[in-house]
Amino acid sequence: MIKVSKFGGSSVASSEQLKKVKNIIESDIDRKFIVTSACGKENKDDYKVTDLLYLTYAHIKYGVDYTNIFTKIENKYKSIVDELKIEIDIDKEFDIIKENMKKGCTEDYLVSRGEYLSAKCLSKYLSFKFIDAKDFIVFKYDGKIDLEGCKNNFLKLFTKGDSIVVPGFYGSLPNNDIKVMTRGGSDITGSILANIIDADIYENWTDVSGICVCDPKIVNNPKKIKFISYDELREISYMGANVLHDESIFPAREKNIPINIKNTNEPEDPGTMILNDCSEEDKKSYQPIITGITGKKDFFIITVKKNHISSEAGVLKNALEVFYEYDISIENLLASVDSFSIIVEKNKIEKYQYEIIAKLKSKIETEDIYVTKNIALIAAVGRSFYSHVGLAGSIFKTLGDDGINIRIISQGSDEINITIGVENNDFEKAINCIYDKFVRSEG
Repeated sequence: MIKVSKFGGSSVASSEQLKKVKNIIESDIDRKFIVTSACGKENKDDYKVTDLLYLTYAHIKYGVDYTNIFTKIENKYKSIVDELKIEIDIDKEFDIIKENMKKGCTEDYLVSRGEYLSAKCLSKYLSFKFIDAKDFIVFKYDGKIDLEGCKNNFLKLFTKGDSIVVPGFYGSLPNNDIKVMTRGGSDITGSILANIIDADIYENWTDVSGICVCDPKIVNNPKKIKFISYDELREISYMGANVLHDESIFPAREKNIPINIKNTNEPEDPGTMILNDCSEEDKKSYQPIITGITGKKDFFIITVKKNHISSEAGVLKNALEVFYEYDISIENLLASVDSFSIIVEKNKIEKYQYEIIAKLKSKIETEDIYVTKNIALIAAVGRSFYSHVGLAGSIFKTLGDDGINIRIISQGSDEINITIGVENNDFEKAINCIYDKFVRSEG
């Protein structure tokens, strides 16, 4: 079996955590392809290395002394090297980085050094081969990853039988300049590597034992999800669940590679398995109707009213062009005979709210435009919704019985997502209400 194992920032935050990582890798001979993040927080008072590197660059940019910040980064890696007796010249590595900083390195180069140093240290600690992500993860100039180019480059660097460590989060542009991914991008690196080598499984090691049905900060001790489909994961990730980087799903899904979310601190826990098709697993054990519940606060509803508006050709096109002009993405759109409502995030529209309303009035030729604020969207996601007649009605009744007013109702034709809009101050109550009725009381 071929496994790709990616370890997140919390997994490599200290020498003690790295000992756990080594034990995990050495406990399974199939774990020969390792991807690492930069050091995360060792405790609540600690700092993520990547955050410190971004802060260092900001100080350089504005001519502010960064010595104290950068010293924290140096001390972090030097303590790991000393405590684990890793045979690496860490001073030389930092000398190279500091020399590049003096020459005016790019922000992407500097913030990528966290992953680079973690991978350098981990490869020496494991006696694995180090392969720099910049030498095989390639971006096109438009910022998209060239997956075929990644594969061709990797096969030139990899020899069959190698055990390797790769830094996550970054790659290079066609001119060889370092380019970083968005935060959490090490997940993407692991998924790309899994795709390239046709892995049997992609393990994503973090500090939680899989994915919870909903946020533990909202629901006390929520159940863990044993199996979830790629589609369901996309839905709950989009609506706010902090599970995996959105883009990390696609390279693994292309090859139908399962993703296993595992806990570095509890390695025996099975975690959550993400599959393309969960039907076989559902036959083996009970699957709750709702797989996951998540959501986000602070949306605006822009409601446009005009008699017979639904019969006017191009009216929605005209409305959406206004939002496009301000580079504002639409969260949802609901329409009826004499009105339609456009739902957008508060932080995207608030600055341009009055300009947008004025342009909508002009383009659609109506004065009846209303703004509803402080709306939260909640998504209930489940792959078996289509087989449960009346589920949406049951959810609405459950919320109504608990005194929660529903402002928005939306369900996609694929029947894996029911979205409900409530007041911000009902957000947590509504999630607990749905969880208690459809998850806690079942299975």
